[in-house]
Amino acid sequence: MIEIVLDTETTGLSVAKGHRIVEIGCIELKNQIPTSNTFHYYLNPQRKVSEEAKKVHGYTDEFLSDKKFFKDIANDFLDFIKDKKIIIHNAEFDLSHINNELKLIGKPPISNDNVIDTLEIARDKYPGSQSSLDALCKRFRIDNSRRKLHTALIDCELLSKVYVNLIDQKEPTLSFESSSKINEKINEEIDYCKRVILPNDNELKEHQLFLNKSLKKNFF
Repeated sequence: MIEIVLDTETTGLSVAKGHRIVEIGCIELKNQIPTSNTFHYYLNPQRKVSEEAKKVHGYTDEFLSDKKFFKDIANDFLDFIKDKKIIIHNAEFDLSHINNELKLIGKPPISNDNVIDTLEIARDKYPGSQSSLDALCKRFRIDNSRRKLHTALIDCELLSKVYVNLIDQKEPTLSFESSSKINEKINEEIDYCKRVILPNDNELKEHQLFLNKSLKKNFF
């Protein structure tokens, strides 16, 4: 099963106020284990970053000024997520921004049917408890010390660990390896045959004597 963990950073909260994406990051999971396949870009939003957003992720207008536009990476992004379930924390926020970017370049939106929202899972599973990414990392004892600011790939890495805990799967302990290597290891572990031991002539003879005695005892 292939899934994609996705996160974005933006110039501000509201699409209605013209805010745009400044960073997009994705990590591929195979059977809940991260593979070596990632997708990541900083983006020129063609507008100024709000002061509130800058406090969250730290990306300045100057830093983003020479980055690609979303339209330049859109096809590669859509190819990366094609036919895969997408895991997002607070999907409403990220999808609204991604679908706005797609709309601006004349491409169809991403359907909610393809999305797993870990925020909704957390709220259903732990009603009344805090369900931010940091709070869930604390609940599951996931080290988030590198998260000084919000950055897409670090958030994806943390979310991949939160996700497997939310769905009650044992957290993977394998490092980032190609899926082919993982499959080779699995195949090596389960590739075996059962040895068949046949009775010798003497054992067959003794077994027949035993059966004959049993028959005489029961019927004569």
